[in-house]
Amino acid sequence: MGNVMIKNCTNSISTEHSSRIYWLGRYTERALTTLKSLERLYDKVIDRDPEHYKKYLECFGLNDTYGDYRTFFHSFIFDKNNSCSAAYSLERAYDNGIELREEISTDALAYLQLAKDKLELAETTPQGLVVALMPLEDILYGFYGCFTDRVYNEEIRDIFLCAKSVERLELYIRLKYRNEKVVSESERMCEFLKRIPENTPYRYNEDTLVKLMEMIQSGAYIGHEFDAISLVNSIFDGGAV
Repeated sequence: MGNVMIKNCTNSISTEHSSRIYWLGRYTERALTTLKSLERLYDKVIDRDPEHYKKYLECFGLNDTYGDYRTFFHSFIFDKNNSCSAAYSLERAYDNGIELREEISTDALAYLQLAKDKLELAETTPQGLVVALMPLEDILYGFYGCFTDRVYNEEIRDIFLCAKSVERLELYIRLKYRNEKVVSESERMCEFLKRIPENTPYRYNEDTLVKLMEMIQSGAYIGHEFDAISLVNSIFDGGAV
């Protein structure tokens, strides 16, 4: 893979806010992709194998401490203390959104608050799991649309979109999505990386990116998912905010 070309322009945001924008993108995408993957898993558990949720846990390197699929789903959707749950990701996204409300607009922030409220309501809704959570996915898509419409700073938008793609790639690899989807998302991520101005303080590691892309394009990540995930999470040096 050749060098990733990036725009040359003066950054307009601080290192802290660059990091918060990046993690806002990752956490919102993590919440959405987690919900969608759990919906598919729920169908398999209900229709065919009540213990199929254990394969999901294996993708995160976790042992089954839940005992049954109902307890598992409740934890991975609603438990704010479970770092793999949709609720945890929404809380972290909202925390970053609060600090960025002037950059992303109060309207976009309101979507995150609405998503949190809907998730709490879904926990007490006596409907099927998929039906209860369906409005939440629509709200998160609404947040993405509002973010795109209300944020005029290209640097902020580019970091956010890149972060969403990084998170999606990580989860696609972790959850063993089809190879074509992993390759397509990795190429999409590189396209977003090209757009980030070179003076943006939150920088990616080009050597790490090259290693990751070689691993994905050759298919060498299959069977070595945790090694690939480590590279994905090392593309940017900043820790989670």
